[in-house]
Amino acid sequence: MKYIKLLCSTFCFGLLLLVTYYIHVRFFKVGVVFYSALFDAVIASILALIIVNSLKWFRGFTSFEKLQLLLIWLLLGYSFAISVPTVIDRSLSFYILEKMQQRGGGIKLADFDQVFTQEYVKEHRLVDVRLTEQQQSGTIIIKDGCVKLTDWGQTLATSSRFFRNHFLPKQRLLMGTYSDDLTDPFRNSPAKVDYICQ
Repeated sequence: MKYIKLLCSTFCFGLLLLVTYYIHVRFFKVGVVFYSALFDAVIASILALIIVNSLKWFRGFTSFEKLQLLLIWLLLGYSFAISVPTVIDRSLSFYILEKMQQRGGGIKLADFDQVFTQEYVKEHRLVDVRLTEQQQSGTIIIKDGCVKLTDWGQTLATSSRFFRNHFLPKQRLLMGTYSDDLTDPFRNSPAKVDYICQ
């Protein structure tokens, strides 16, 4: 019987998550999609826990089981936040599919660079979105027209470069050829540029 109650309470959480998320994105301001969806997951988890504590039918759960349920819901909410709205909001792969559909189902391979540099960046306000996310995350500050890394940003950049260099595939398929190009994408970056600021 507890398994049925667990499934019903988790289904209830799922419905609450979807409703909370929908209300949030339709009627309230959102700073960062991922953080917003995480907040919705916390709200839905708390509401589901209140329902489980309030209804007699769910009273068979011990305090420890309720804590486990809460943790499961939070993990499910995290999975939803990162796998659905965040992926759709940020995904270049979905953009490619949507752009191809917009252009009648096909785009010349030779013109994909143009699509990314001249359409994707503008249509998705990519620079604005990413800079806003980084400011909200505390990894950058913008001062006097200069975007600067914070100490937290330096730490994350160092960590991600380490992971990229040591734990991403050394033989990754890129357009028919296996390559390690993406383990060190700055390998062929120009040495001198004119956009550095202090």
